[in-house]
Amino acid sequence: MNKGKIEKNFTDRSDIEKINLFTRRTLSEEEVYTFTIRLCDNEVDRDFERFSLDTLNSLCALFTGKTGIFDHSMKSGDQKARIYCAWVEKQEGEKTECGDDLYCLKAKAYMLRSEGNAELIEEIEAGIKKEVSVSCSVEKSICSVCGKDTRRERCSHIAGNRYNGKLCYRTLEGAKDAYEFSFVAVPAQREAGVTKAFTDKEDVNLNEVINTVKGCEGDLALSKKEAKELSSYIEGLEENARLSEEYKDELKKEVARQLMKSLPDIDREIVSSVTAVMTFKELKGFKDYFSKSRKAPQPQIMNDKKAAEKKNYSHFRI
Repeated sequence: MNKGKIEKNFTDRSDIEKINLFTRRTLSEEEVYTFTIRLCDNEVDRDFERFSLDTLNSLCALFTGKTGIFDHSMKSGDQKARIYCAWVEKQEGEKTECGDDLYCLKAKAYMLRSEGNAELIEEIEAGIKKEVSVSCSVEKSICSVCGKDTRRERCSHIAGNRYNGKLCYRTLEGAKDAYEFSFVAVPAQREAGVTKAFTDKEDVNLNEVINTVKGCEGDLALSKKEAKELSSYIEGLEENARLSEEYKDELKKEVARQLMKSLPDIDREIVSSVTAVMTFKELKGFKDYFSKSRKAPQPQIMNDKKAAEKKNYSHFRI
């Protein structure tokens, strides 16, 4: 099964010695079932991502001792196997889609020959359970077109598209940790399957995202966090626009009322048609003008300001 995900394997003395490094009691060869796994490689996967060769080499030590589970479940009851050694192997005569030599990260795992594992062992032997997926974390995701780390820099290239005939994909570099491998139905990598995890990116710079969108002349890819921030920003703009329209409508009514008051003989429809095409600035200007032109009402009998201040009311005398 050169292309299989789980390969047939036989336990020898060196295997059982490595296995017993992870056990609390010494196990015999008859107590364990072992199998070889093709964990991942440096080929571009279904998500248009690939591991670099350096990352594969770093993952060797990280995956040693990691557990095997089902569908990346975090339940301890789903633990079925454990990796006891891993290595990177060159696939002679095979090339990746990028034209590089094909390298695979392989590992050996063991599980107990118990009654509870009998069905799983039988399914592995029959080739039913053979697809696997690994969970790990890396530091960088490098665009194959521009060379930017898409986790920390703006990149307008969309993985899976071609630019000048060159496929755009992400190269995963800087292995930080390995978590587990899982039996799955459909792995991301065609020959092994892999689920990637990344370190958290710093806070999104919304101004940078907006400037990138403004300057973009083609397709643009955003991370989930960036898309969420941009969506929240747009929602805020929409709310502000709604409130602005409501205020503008109030201004139209106010200006129309003042015009009708100043020009009582003018046709109401003419006033409405004029205010309907006014800009916000024009409406505000008219409103401010009418506000400033108003004078505080004065009693007709209080014409003499000085007399009012003195409060002698001499102009009432006969």
